[in-house]
This record gives sequence, structure tokens and C-alpha cells, in this order.
Amino acid sequence: MPNLDIQISVEDDHWPGEEKLQQLTQRVLTVAAAYLEAEEAQPFPPDPAELSLVFTDDEAIREINAEWRGQDKPTNVLSFPAFPLLPGKMPGPMLGDIVIARETVEREATELEKDAESHLIHLLVHGFLHLFGYDHMEIPEAERMEALETRILATLGLSDPYAGQDPIS
Repeated sequence: MPNLDIQISVEDDHWPGEEKLQQLTQRVLTVAAAYLEAEEAQPFPPDPAELSLVFTDDEAIREINAEWRGQDKPTNVLSFPAFPLLPGKMPGPMLGDIVIARETVEREATELEKDAESHLIHLLVHGFLHLFGYDHMEIPEAERMEALETRILATLGLSDPYAGQDPIS
């Protein structure tokens, strides 16, 4: 079983408490890591793989999105791999950072008619896969990444978030 060292920073007081977020992320990302290791033959370092999660707000993620992606708007999740990685290759001891914006998560959950925690779980898995080199810029990559997300979410008891959508929608 892959061992993860997850560091959390909560920058928006409207998120659930840090302890609850730590428990949720540890459970979700451990399942995702175990799935990658077992089903995708994803190697993991022998020591705990470190990653950081920042739970913030729309304004902070808008600034990060503008600086790093040239898109001056809020988004739901941003991932910053510590090192470039191709899917299936051994990551280093530091996986990278995932940043999630509360208002966008809540707004999207309402629009999708699902609860915010389920949507947050999906975005955690999505961001985690980015740290391993998975992407959705081209249709074949998007199909592969979405299929992985769907299978990992099913392992967590959640339904397919892409049902009825085309890749890269």
C-alpha cells in the first residue's frame, strides 16, 4: 500500500475544519494511490510520498491561475507536480501541490446537483492524477484520465462524474 504524507493548509475559514479535511484527503488519496499502484502498475517511492493541499477561496486561486496559467479567473482545482512525470513512472519523494477553491467547488456542486463533499472528492482525485502526469488536453489523454477518475471514484462509492459528457467538455 502506498504511503502518503499529506500536508494541509486551510486558507478560507468556510472550509470544514483542518482535521476533517485531513481525514477526508487521507482516505481519498490513499484509495487513489492504491488503485494506481494495483491497477495501473504505478510505482511509488519506498518512503512516504509527500504532497501538499491548499484549501483556499476563489480570489486566491484566481491569482494563482493568472500567474501560472495566464487565465485571470477562478477555477476549481490546480495541480503543480514537483517534477515532470509521465504516467506509470516512479515519482520522486515530493509529488507536488494541489490547490482547491471553496466557492467554485460549492457552485459547481450545486450546478451538477450533487453534494459539495462528493464534488470535492472528485476534484481531489482529479488533481492527484495530474501529479502523476495524467492530463486531459487531448481527447485520448482525457479519455484515459476520465476513465481512471471514474474507476477510482467507483472504488470510493461515487458515481461517474462524466456520465453523458464528451471528453474535454
